[in-house]
Amino acid sequence: MRGRVVRRTVAMLACVAAAVLGAAPTPGEASRVPLRVLQLNLCDSGYAGCYSGRAIPVAAATMRANRPDVVTLNEICDGDVDALGAVLQEIFPGDTIVRAFQAAGDRRTGGGAYACVNGQRYGIGLLARVAGPRRPTVINGGLYPDQDTNDPEERAWVCVHARGAYQACTTHLANTVPAVAVAQCRYLFGTAIPALHTRAGYAPTVAAGDFNLLDRAQGCVPDGAYVRADDGAVQYVIATPDHTLVGSTALDLQQATDHPGLLVTLFPAP
Repeated sequence: MRGRVVRRTVAMLACVAAAVLGAAPTPGEASRVPLRVLQLNLCDSGYAGCYSGRAIPVAAATMRANRPDVVTLNEICDGDVDALGAVLQEIFPGDTIVRAFQAAGDRRTGGGAYACVNGQRYGIGLLARVAGPRRPTVINGGLYPDQDTNDPEERAWVCVHARGAYQACTTHLANTVPAVAVAQCRYLFGTAIPALHTRAGYAPTVAAGDFNLLDRAQGCVPDGAYVRADDGAVQYVIATPDHTLVGSTALDLQQATDHPGLLVTLFPAP
């Protein structure tokens, strides 16, 4: 849940930086549509000391300023997905916005959902913009088989697969025992994501979230299988190698939560 807030900007590739900033793209770049991913840990349960009550309006303003295609949401209530989904729909009125939510489990209730102070379910969410009219989508998620049995919160993952476009996933891994977080990470990339590819067909994939891992995240993702960016601490955006990383920026969320936002721009690999 906690991590050093380190603001960092990954150097952009010179040939595409001008296009991102608004200069005319080259003919090759014009045919490559960027995918902008915004990772947010909003600390919105109402219980934690990082709760400010301002996270959702600050997140909405951040979305309007940066126009992401994918927004991954950690430590939220299920109503937050609807509220921020409406913001993304406002930004892209002619496109489809797919919304997904996966509740964390509550060990104390023997299988029920963890709850926010306001009574809504607590967990993780994902917003995925798909250009044009709605296309077939598959949403899949669940709880990890490996959990810290001393932590009442059981951690989860969720993915959206939009046929012919991309697959996006988010997660919030265990913050109590690093070995459990590594096991959950390995399950996400070694079991959950490949299973959805088998079920729905392969699609370029991006996974983002608060992994609660520093350098150890290197060991839970298959070597050579993904490209990645991070906020200098525990938040990651990790994509299959049919993407090229253009740039990554940590965003100031005005102390509305205890993490920066992480904005990553990807292009399809040439």
